[in-house]
Amino acid sequence: MTAPGIRTERLSAFEELAEWQRALRAQFPIIATHPDLAYLDSAATAQKPQAVLDAVQTYLTTANANAGRGTYTWANLTTDLVEETRDRVRRFLGDPDAEQSAVHFTSGATEGLRTIARDWLPAFLADGDEIIVPAGDHQANIVPWLDAQQALARQGVHIRVRQMPYQQASGDYDHTALADLAGPRTRFVAVTHVHHVYGGNMNIHRIREAVGPDAVLCLDAAQSVGHLPVSVTDLDVDFAVFSGHKAMALPGTGAIWARQARGPGFTPGGWSGTPNTVGIASLTAALDWLDTAGTDRIDRWTVALTARLTDGLRHLDAYEILGCQTSLAVDSPVQQRCGIVTFRHRAIDSGDLGFILFSHGFMVRSDNHCQGSAGEQTSSVRVSLHVYNSVEEIDRLLSVLASLV
Repeated sequence: MTAPGIRTERLSAFEELAEWQRALRAQFPIIATHPDLAYLDSAATAQKPQAVLDAVQTYLTTANANAGRGTYTWANLTTDLVEETRDRVRRFLGDPDAEQSAVHFTSGATEGLRTIARDWLPAFLADGDEIIVPAGDHQANIVPWLDAQQALARQGVHIRVRQMPYQQASGDYDHTALADLAGPRTRFVAVTHVHHVYGGNMNIHRIREAVGPDAVLCLDAAQSVGHLPVSVTDLDVDFAVFSGHKAMALPGTGAIWARQARGPGFTPGGWSGTPNTVGIASLTAALDWLDTAGTDRIDRWTVALTARLTDGLRHLDAYEILGCQTSLAVDSPVQQRCGIVTFRHRAIDSGDLGFILFSHGFMVRSDNHCQGSAGEQTSSVRVSLHVYNSVEEIDRLLSVLASLV
């Protein structure tokens, strides 16, 4: 079925990538064995392709050991795996200077951001410095910086926390207002690459222009790594943090990439215990799979799907779509959403709507999505997509939503 009004570029994505997408979809066992279900919650966690599952099985049956603790073959293979995966992360992120940067593994983006706030930021800041925090983004990119402010205050170091300005209409950062807000004492800016509720690419390249060459930029890339091409060179950030489980690796693994150019070198504090070696094995396999599939094509596919969904939803008066209102139509010249569409029914509670959709085979998230104080305070339904989602699933979802008007 072709939705009315879909412009040539959107049709082109579906037509050009249809066979490619079907071949990739078949590589996800949980998707292939449940054709009656539509998994629409990839912003929470992504499903795993067979190649990742095979890599985990191979590691556990051929080289499972602790890293950096022994000199026997299995231990050496595991140590090599950990170090090689650090380099794999660097390449995947387009690291401009692998000799200078550092990669540290964490349990996910939340722990990664908290680690930077706890172990690096306090030594970087002095009394009277300012940091800018995105209070309308995910709590994981807000709370750690406020905790750091309180910890410094207990030491007699007082820093000022300023809220990132947003454009009211689009949900994007207000880069013009940010340029006026940032000053000579602005030392650190926390930003998000793709917004976890509104689905917008937050145009990070404009942040550097707004705050100048010296401020440290910390990027929450949880919703972009594995979904679209990410280049720390082009973005000119100092930290990039992401969760492996949202990038098709196993839960409990993630990474901090640190440029090591502005401020002191980043090293997590405390004693380093046993790394999540099986998670690291899954991460390198996931990055290999994503590179082979092509994150540029994954991005084209998911953007086309979200445009199809918003274009259908905008004709249903019973629904309120969150985020930019000028980008809903498929022929809109405004930047389309990156695989995430969030909405409310004007009469049905979002929690109830989530249950209704599941009764029709759709798995979505329905709550307030851990958004900060400057964001949405009323629950909503979020549809988040990946390469294994199909045009047929979107059309079937729209049909069910239309029946609830």
